[in-house]
Amino acid sequence: MRIKFETATVSFEAEFNETQAAKEIVQNLPISSTASTWGDEIYFDIGVKVSPQGATMEVEEGDIAYWTQGHCLCVFFGPTPASSGKKPVPASPVVIVGKTRASPQELCQIQGGEEITVSLSS
Repeated sequence: MRIKFETATVSFEAEFNETQAAKEIVQNLPISSTASTWGDEIYFDIGVKVSPQGATMEVEEGDIAYWTQGHCLCVFFGPTPASSGKKPVPASPVVIVGKTRASPQELCQIQGGEEITVSLSS
């Protein structure tokens, strides 16, 4: 499932996986929200509570995950305040729902407070 993320300054695509959480998010698209940042992570409330099945603390650069505690979608592209090295570490367990190939340089342009829209890619 190809998904598009858009702000006023950046547009990128991701490939969502076949997990239950990913399917539940896709069923609720399009979603618009306000982006927040936490180190090299973008996250935003999607207003949808989805299955926490498969939640993990193990994420990689480019992973897109659902944060079960905050009902948010997260895009990891580098270290977060919880990291002890260069690898991203979530604040608490997340369910990986997809992956993007967008570069960290592109993703770091997205600022907290920007509107972000997530939709199916055509």
